[in-house]
Amino acid sequence: MKKYKVAVLVGSLRKESFNRKVAKELIRIQPDSLDMEIVEIRDLQLYDQDLDDTGTPPQGWTAFREKVGAADAVLFVTPEYNRSIPGALKNAIDVGSRPYGHSVWQGKPGAVVSVTPGGLGAFGANHALRQSMVFLDVPMMQQPEAYLSNISKSLDDDGRLIEATEKHLKAFMDAYARWVDKHCR
Repeated sequence: MKKYKVAVLVGSLRKESFNRKVAKELIRIQPDSLDMEIVEIRDLQLYDQDLDDTGTPPQGWTAFREKVGAADAVLFVTPEYNRSIPGALKNAIDVGSRPYGHSVWQGKPGAVVSVTPGGLGAFGANHALRQSMVFLDVPMMQQPEAYLSNISKSLDDDGRLIEATEKHLKAFMDAYARWVDKHCR
């Protein structure tokens, strides 16, 4: 069985964020066909095309582009900020999509899990992210969707998923593994 390398991008920068905890849990329950790793976005300098135009992109951009570029697929775990995605995640998407014609995203199957302590499941962020990724030619998995609301009730004191949430996310991850296999053949 082929093992697909998956770049996991966490939209929240907090070390103990619910999103990071969920990403770690998704890695723990990943199907055998996936090899998932969090690709950090914390230290990415804001995108400035002048740095690409002069041929002197920051080392952080280069390392990020290489990691995502080497992946077969991408999985986003994100909170919602002001009905959209966090600025750091948008910056990472921009860094990966440049310079023009050299996007690291193109053709990589993707999915999104949106996480919030609130009640709407970060619906706005989930769909805003899909819009950007579709533009970048990332086939985004449509079903099942993963909107995790009231996340504090879905994690135990050790940051592990409670049984019902784990069952839901296991089904999501199994579908994602099939999605990745379908688009990476």
